[in-house]
Amino acid sequence: MAKYLLLKHYRGAPPAVNDVPMDQWKPEEVDAHVQYMRDFIARLEGTGEFVGTEGLSPEGTFVRYDGEGRPPVTDGPFAETKDLIAGWLVIDVDSYERAIELAGELSAAPGAGGKPIHEWLEVRPFLTMHSTITE
Repeated sequence: MAKYLLLKHYRGAPPAVNDVPMDQWKPEEVDAHVQYMRDFIARLEGTGEFVGTEGLSPEGTFVRYDGEGRPPVTDGPFAETKDLIAGWLVIDVDSYERAIELAGELSAAPGAGGKPIHEWLEVRPFLTMHSTITE
C-alpha cells in the first residue's frame, strides 16, 4: 500500500470543461456535488483506501522567512487565482494506477447542470523513508 495526496484544484489551468464557479451553482447542484463526495468517500472507507480529507477556505496567507526573523505576510491566494487548492483527500492504495483511477472518478463529480466538473486533481505520492541497513 502507498499513500497519495489528491489535491483538488479550483479552476486549474487550463480551465475545467464545466467551468461554472461554485458560488453560481443552484442549491440542488451543490447538494448533488456534496453527496457525490460523501458516496465516494464511503466507498473508499469500505475498501480500506480512505485516510482523510478536508476542504479549504479560499482565504489564505503566504508567509516566508525573510532572513531577519520577521516573516513577511502576503495576502492570498485568492479565489480568482488559477492556483487555488480547494481541498485534499489522502488515499492508501495498492498502486499508482489505482490512485490515478480514483482521481479520475473524483474529477467527474457533478457541478452546474449536473455535468461533471472535470476538476483538476494533482496526484502526489507521500515521501517514504528508506530503511538504513547497517552491517
